[in-house]
Amino acid sequence: MSSVSMVDISEKTAVYREAIASGKIILRPETIKIIRDKIVEKGDVESVASVATILAVKNTPQIIPLCHPIPITHVSIEFSYGDNFIEARVRVKSKAETGVEMEALTGVTIALLTIWDMVKAYEKDERGQYPYTMITDIKVESKVKGV
Repeated sequence: MSSVSMVDISEKTAVYREAIASGKIILRPETIKIIRDKIVEKGDVESVASVATILAVKNTPQIIPLCHPIPITHVSIEFSYGDNFIEARVRVKSKAETGVEMEALTGVTIALLTIWDMVKAYEKDERGQYPYTMITDIKVESKVKGV
């Protein structure tokens, strides 16, 4: 029989924590142009993805069962573009007893999913499939404990 429990952080001291996560969404070059020209039918992709990122970071413990609720003191997101991709980079800060890498990973994942949702009409082929669209390279770039 297996058991499940949260890690006990009762005896840990709250210290400065920071994590940066990143990931990419591969899109058709035509879709990248539509996003950059800010003519996506659903609205400004970067703005909506940024708000979704902040909400996701703040709600990570409700999504990942064993993740501790911790005070988030800062969230930022940056987008960079290639010919056929957008890279999202999320930085999360806290003063807590445990790290914020799960929050950063959740934030970047939701940013990329939000982008996909906002441009899916432009990415579908004639059969309604997504042969080109892909989310990839999600990773923790760095984490900091104490400063």
